[in-house]
Amino acid sequence: MSSDTDHRPAPPAGAAEIIGRLTGPGGRFELSDAEVLGSRLPVFTHRQRALHEVLHASVAHADREYIVTADRRITFAEHAAQVASLAKVLREEYGIGRGDRVAIAAANSPEWILTFWATVSVGAVAVGFNAWWSAREMAHGIDNAQPALVVADARQSAKLADCAVPVLSVENDIGRLAASHPDAPLPSADVAEDDPAVILYTSGTSGRPKGAVHTHRNLLAVVEYHRLNDALFEEFGDPVASQDRVYLLTLPLFHIASLHNLAVPRLATGSRIALHQGSFNVDAVLSMVERERVTNWGAVPTMAHRMLEHGGADRYDTSSLTSFSLASAPSSTAFKERLRQGLPFAKDSLVDSYGLTETCTGVAAASAQELAAAPGTLGRPVTGVQLEIRDPAGEVLGEGEEGEVWVRSQFNMLGYWRDPEATAGAIGPDRWLRTGDLGELREGRLFLSSRRSDLIIRGGENVYPAEIETVLVEHPDVRECLVMGVPHPDLGQEVAAVVVLAAGSTVTEETLQEYAANALAYFKVPKQWRLTHEELPRNATGKVIRNQVRV
Repeated sequence: MSSDTDHRPAPPAGAAEIIGRLTGPGGRFELSDAEVLGSRLPVFTHRQRALHEVLHASVAHADREYIVTADRRITFAEHAAQVASLAKVLREEYGIGRGDRVAIAAANSPEWILTFWATVSVGAVAVGFNAWWSAREMAHGIDNAQPALVVADARQSAKLADCAVPVLSVENDIGRLAASHPDAPLPSADVAEDDPAVILYTSGTSGRPKGAVHTHRNLLAVVEYHRLNDALFEEFGDPVASQDRVYLLTLPLFHIASLHNLAVPRLATGSRIALHQGSFNVDAVLSMVERERVTNWGAVPTMAHRMLEHGGADRYDTSSLTSFSLASAPSSTAFKERLRQGLPFAKDSLVDSYGLTETCTGVAAASAQELAAAPGTLGRPVTGVQLEIRDPAGEVLGEGEEGEVWVRSQFNMLGYWRDPEATAGAIGPDRWLRTGDLGELREGRLFLSSRRSDLIIRGGENVYPAEIETVLVEHPDVRECLVMGVPHPDLGQEVAAVVVLAAGSTVTEETLQEYAANALAYFKVPKQWRLTHEELPRNATGKVIRNQVRV
């Protein structure tokens, strides 16, 4: 799941007419068919063509605040000047230009956002590494992305000891370089709309993370989608002007929820980002909501669960929060009802959505009213998205029939970086993306029945068993293994492993856990183990029957 943190209460009757006027011929957000990568797709007619255009336009917001943290406040004008300085350094000192990759391996910070804008504004590609990756995973990211430069915080820098690529420190270098050329001109680049702009990694079904490539077109389409949302709610009399909304950023910037659907569009709309840094802390986050008068927040279910357990939400003034969305992981209707009962701001503002890293934004969205009318729905396809349910042969299914969710839009990724086989497996003829998720459409609303086959979603982080199994079977005492998700009251799911040991092995859980921790991000390391000498159950073709395996 994905959240764009911008689903406010449902529009009144007559919304379809207004949307039609805004997106129809001559409308401010007119949609028209255009050639995109060999297919005819509906695109926003009046769109920007390169991300540096968003940066240039942002100086009009001048002294308004773009990013605020617990102890810093950065205006749009200050941000633009710092990006210009950093971009000059990237170009002149490191030779970064069109198509070069700049990897960002760091936890959330203003420096992360500065580096992103400086990178894409010179035509280079910003590569978001997971800030919790192990040294092994970092090495894979370097090998796959082949960056010309890495920007890393202290934690991830320590895992780059053998890296042959130049590394800049978030803590010591970025701020200094962003102030070193205060009069530098704003950067721009001669790029095509379908040139890569961002690579974000999604856990790999085949054992290694895959880099989803997003283009300038993709991100700028997301910007227009958010501008359209703002325009709609202004039409419906939203009492808070779009530029006065404040967006709480608590999810990692290497996810589409925070980067594509928050940091990028808010530079375009003049809205403020309240950036929480460090691990999730209920009191710190709710204090920020109160202090900054936050209006929009997209949280993962684990965060919402911890707020319920904390039980002190009513001690803070959260009356400004009018849109609270769940992101990155599925949540039950019962859990949503607990949130409405237990969190003051969730009663009338709780919304949900569906999307993937590969789709750049939510491709279906459910308002609070939609959730009340059809509990369990993920809403209707958003403007510009075509969504179908298909059978294994690719034939479109009818009302209420379960099949795989296919989506097609200007938001869909270009493909997987340096992985044509995986790209061909995901993107079919005419740019249709096969999500791997099973669902059905009822009265135009999407209902999801299961996520990608064996996917584990732990606290909002996608974990594919194959990636962990690939690591474990390299251990000399492991003959074979199977990794699965098991229910967890706080995280939603936890990672568990059943390991078939080599004959005579006496290896312990502790040894295997330590071994896995040296190769995997902490959230992928199994917390539950069953060590056995019995073979895993298999079908007639030799494939493990996963649903017969228990921890």
